[in-house]
Amino acid sequence: MTDIRPHEIRVPVPNPDDARLYFIGRIHTPWTDRKDCPRQGKPDGPECRVEIFEPWVPALKGIEDYERIELLYWLDRARRDLVVQNPGHSDSTFGTFALRSPVRPNPIGTSLVTLVAVDGPILTVRGLDCLDGTALVDVKPDRCAFTPKAPPKP
Repeated sequence: MTDIRPHEIRVPVPNPDDARLYFIGRIHTPWTDRKDCPRQGKPDGPECRVEIFEPWVPALKGIEDYERIELLYWLDRARRDLVVQNPGHSDSTFGTFALRSPVRPNPIGTSLVTLVAVDGPILTVRGLDCLDGTALVDVKPDRCAFTPKAPPKP
């Protein structure tokens, strides 16, 4: 990845050797090219599927009690070497940590999505902004909803 916009700054990136992630699932969206992917997910966006892999399926117990959940995912197709970026929608430059760009040293994406349905290991959600096939790192209830919307089912 050598293409950079004017005024962007690239740094050499060391080989990662300190983090071990378990991809717990796969995200299925309509987008296969970054140029087609929305900049931010929208609550009225298309329904997308989040597939949870074994042995993590039992960890979904109770998730259906939440209206919104947070997904953390690994942006495996994003570059990792820019410390200053020139977003395509702006004439200004910004430090990577001042942007929600997928280009990050550790390309972890987050989306707060609406949970539409739970069917076994499949979550149907609205509000995603990632490419089809993106690896899922974690699922959490909405950070503002510390308790489920209804009492837990026995």
